[in-house]
Amino acid sequence: MGFRVKDWPREDRPREKLLEKGPGALSVAELLAVVLRNGSRQEGVVEQCRSLLRRFEHDLHRLGRATVAEIRETRGFGPVKAAQILAVFELARRYGEVEFRPGAAFRSSFDVYAHFRERLAHEKRERFYAVLLDNKNQKIREILVSEGSLTASLVHPRDVFAPVVRESAAAVVFVHNHPSGDPTPSPEDLEVTRRLRQVGELVGVRVLDHIVVGRGRYVSFAEHGYW
Repeated sequence: MGFRVKDWPREDRPREKLLEKGPGALSVAELLAVVLRNGSRQEGVVEQCRSLLRRFEHDLHRLGRATVAEIRETRGFGPVKAAQILAVFELARRYGEVEFRPGAAFRSSFDVYAHFRERLAHEKRERFYAVLLDNKNQKIREILVSEGSLTASLVHPRDVFAPVVRESAAAVVFVHNHPSGDPTPSPEDLEVTRRLRQVGELVGVRVLDHIVVGRGRYVSFAEHGYW
C-alpha cells in the first residue's frame, strides 16, 4: 500500500496545514508537496521533496535553474513532476518581474532592471537584449540579440541595429546579464557599448543606456558614469 497523505495525522498533511495555519507555517518541502500532491508506493510526497532539495543542496536558486533531466535524477520525479516544479519557479519569476509593457514610457534604468531582473539574474549564459523605444521614449518591444559571452564579434552592430531601423525606433536601451552575479562592466562591455553608441549616432538612434544585470543589483552606464 502506498504513502497516502490522507492517511497521515491531520497536522502532518501539508495542504490542511496550509489552510489552517497559512503558507508561512510550511517548510519548503511541504510547500512543494502541496503542488505535487502525490508520492509513490515507496515514498511519501514530502520525503520525495526533501530528497529533491537535498540533491540541490537546499538552494532554491539552483533548483529554479534546473533542467527537466536534472530534476528527474531524483527518485520519484518523472516528467510530470519535473514540469510542475519548473512551472512553480516560472510563476515565481514572473511574479517578481515588474513588467515594462509596450507603450510604457522609459523613465529610469530601474524600470528596465525591474523588468529583466528575475529573468536574467540567475541565467547561466549572457543574454543581450535591445529595448526599442519611440520618439517619446515609449517602449515598442524588446529583442533578444544574442546569447553567449559579450564580445564585439557576437554583438555586431548590424545585428543590433537592423531591427531597430526596421521598427523605426528613435531610441534604444541595451540590457545584458553577468552570470557571475557581479554587474561591474567588463572591458568587453565597455568596448561593445562604445561601438554601439557610435553606430547609433550614425543612424540617428539615441542610445539611452546600457544596463548590466547582476544578482540582486545592476549597473546603469548612464547613471554610473560609464558614458
